[in-house]
Amino acid sequence: MRVAIVHDYLNQMGGAERVVESFHRLWPDAPIFTTIADRSVMSAALRGADVRVSWMQRLPAWRRHFRAYLPLYPLAIESFDLRGYDVVVSSSSAWAKAARTPPETTHICYCHTPMRWVWDYERYVARERFGPVTRLALPPVIAALRQWDVRTASRPTHLVVNSQVVQERVRRCWGRESVLLHPPVDTGRFAVGAGEGRAHLVVSRLAHYKRIDLAVATFTQLGLPLEIIGDGPARRSLEEMAGPTIIFRGRVSDAGVAEAMRDCRALIFPGEEDFGITPLEANACGRPVIAFGAGGARETVRAGVTGVLFAEQTATALAAAVRHAESVAWDAAVIRRHAEQYSVERFESSFREFVERASRR
Repeated sequence: MRVAIVHDYLNQMGGAERVVESFHRLWPDAPIFTTIADRSVMSAALRGADVRVSWMQRLPAWRRHFRAYLPLYPLAIESFDLRGYDVVVSSSSAWAKAARTPPETTHICYCHTPMRWVWDYERYVARERFGPVTRLALPPVIAALRQWDVRTASRPTHLVVNSQVVQERVRRCWGRESVLLHPPVDTGRFAVGAGEGRAHLVVSRLAHYKRIDLAVATFTQLGLPLEIIGDGPARRSLEEMAGPTIIFRGRVSDAGVAEAMRDCRALIFPGEEDFGITPLEANACGRPVIAFGAGGARETVRAGVTGVLFAEQTATALAAAVRHAESVAWDAAVIRRHAEQYSVERFESSFREFVERASRR
């Protein structure tokens, strides 16, 4: 069985790229087609893969201005020659699902979400804080991309999604049904911590929409220690509002993140994500999660067992959740077993089985 892998772009490492790592482990000889790729930011596993980029790799200053080339990605993803492959596996939060395949090819798309910026445009523009010129230029581009997104949604023969939230979004935006398979969590690189832990912890890109400001405001008011791992455009404003108990550690290695999670009292997860891998990584350390009760957290956090959910994104609600978490006798072994249900091994076994079954039809 000849397999090809297609991914939106490989210029960052996040949850979607961890899925591509799994695909590469399952089919190590399969080429990975992607619009642009920056090997300096890839994981060691992907750096050695057969990565095949589009003509966009030759565009000027693409590393810095890759967002400015927004209208070109559909052309790039459709330019790949995928003839001769029995199965195409795509990892898509925007473009990859639209790869053109011959009629006889089985195309299985692992969909992280339909394009957020075309289906939730107002919220996207608000959270990215674009200037007036960009706001004026974007609407016609977004309208054209929405039409393209709908038109190409029928290209995959099978859709697999990462959460119930995305499953409903796919149904609403594309009118298609899908199979749910939660993404892989590398529970193997985490170990259960001893004792009750030190400070509470945030591990996140510091973007405005992640609502780290809520955690900073709450722990400043409570006078409790909070460590924040991560960097991003919101860091300066967060530092300006932070009290003396808030510590910003910036970017930290994977080993450093694992150590911080082992030592924390609980992970604070104040934003809304389609799935959210970080809470399960904290659970793999036997630590509870205090999360806003929306999006993927509603699927992965077992209230009172692996964490606490709060209903409103306010300092009052988060403070109440923190106090409630302090009153619970958490069982680290139970929390760890919960995280193991989302392991890389479980994902890869289930996805391989699905692909083999789908390709026989």
